Amino acid sequence: MAIRRSELPSYKLMFMLALLPLASPTLYGQALNSNTATVSLTATLGESLTVAATPTAVTFPLVSGSTATGNVPVAITTTWILSGARTSVTLVGYFATATGALSNAGPPVVNIPTSEVLGQVTTGTPTTFTAFTQTAPLGPAGAGLTLFSQALSGTNRASTRTDNLNLQIDLTSQPQLPAGVYTGTLNLQAQAL
Repeated sequence: MAIRRSELPSYKLMFMLALLPLASPTLYGQALNSNTATVSLTATLGESLTVAATPTAVTFPLVSGSTATGNVPVAITTTWILSGARTSVTLVGYFATATGALSNAGPPVVNIPTSEVLGQVTTGTPTTFTAFTQTAPLGPAGAGLTLFSQALSGTNRASTRTDNLNLQIDLTSQPQLPAGVYTGTLNLQAQAL
């Protein structure tokens, strides 16, 4: 039997309405939580090692039987992001062959060997002018020069350094070099070990 509103006194109706939320506590006032969804995150920062050189051309006013200095130093910027397994970064300059760092167009073709091309990096390894005659970690035997070797630690695994390479061509041992335009390419490459 249903109770009609008109049959209940108004205070009884208000009392029953006030008790209604208490009768069903799960419907009113309690938080309802869902299940927990998960997402796996993976972030990868790959290793990198780059070398940039400015300017990309150096000229020498050669003097037979004398030493000529390049018109500008080469600013070499080496940038790296390396893993904890690496212990050092080395920068090397090298020519394709020890017998011909620079050559004229000929005829006859005449070479300036790497023993007559000198490099200096005051912030690196050859702080005085040194010939490109090393067997360096990169390049052919007897045609290279290590420009710096940087030890790595927890504070420099991601780093940049800029070094100025000064260049000379020493013709004191080749006083009979014929007149001409001599060209060659110096390669600059870094290695992380």
